[in-house]
Amino acid sequence: MAVDGLVPDWPAPASIRAFSTLRGSGMSVGPWRGLNLADHVGDDPAAVAANRRRLRVAARLPGEPHWLEQVHGCGVIFDPKARRPRADSVVTDRPGQVCPVMTADCLPVLLCNQAGTRVAAAHAGWRGLAAGVLERTLARFSDRPEQMLAWLGPAIGPGFFEVGAEVLTACRRDDAGAQACFHANRPGHWRADLYGLARRRLNRYGVTAVYGGDWCTYADAARFFSHRRDGVTGRMATLIWIDPGNAR
Repeated sequence: MAVDGLVPDWPAPASIRAFSTLRGSGMSVGPWRGLNLADHVGDDPAAVAANRRRLRVAARLPGEPHWLEQVHGCGVIFDPKARRPRADSVVTDRPGQVCPVMTADCLPVLLCNQAGTRVAAAHAGWRGLAAGVLERTLARFSDRPEQMLAWLGPAIGPGFFEVGAEVLTACRRDDAGAQACFHANRPGHWRADLYGLARRRLNRYGVTAVYGGDWCTYADAARFFSHRRDGVTGRMATLIWIDPGNAR
């Protein structure tokens, strides 16, 4: 039972496992066709459950992911115990705890320390980035920023992410240089570079080992779900965990 996905190309420690699903093959049909992993977008619950089982087996997950109720904010959960916690970032140092986020244009960001003892997954759309979701997630690590690694998963590319003045204003609020990630498109509208905004946030915090970030969910309908492109659609998952058989 195979699942199409991306394995991050980053120099993470041997104890770290990570995976980002593609639309690929799954049990969902209609606008959710493929491996939709979200149970809040109108898809058949039985199909979603089957897709999640397929993911767990194919990716050899050590346990069921603690799926979040994502709200486009900056809430961070450490080592979740409750079912479906309301947050946009999850952090753990417990081997076997799978940290997932779901996206369909927003940016999934994976983080780990060089020691391989703590990991995190963050859901970083423009609202989350402007609110500081990455900084708040990094604050849950005791490591120095230069000891951190980040991987940027599939998101909408700068050629298709048109936004209004409210987005530009929010992103420039505490970083005037974020203007460089916006390119005028038509009166009152800009093309925004989510990858660029995330890199700026990470770099300003001191994290310079940043990998990934060269996909576009909107442009590649065969591989990715895209809410901006399709409206009603599925969600992909980006997950990270500490291998319990190889933990330090």
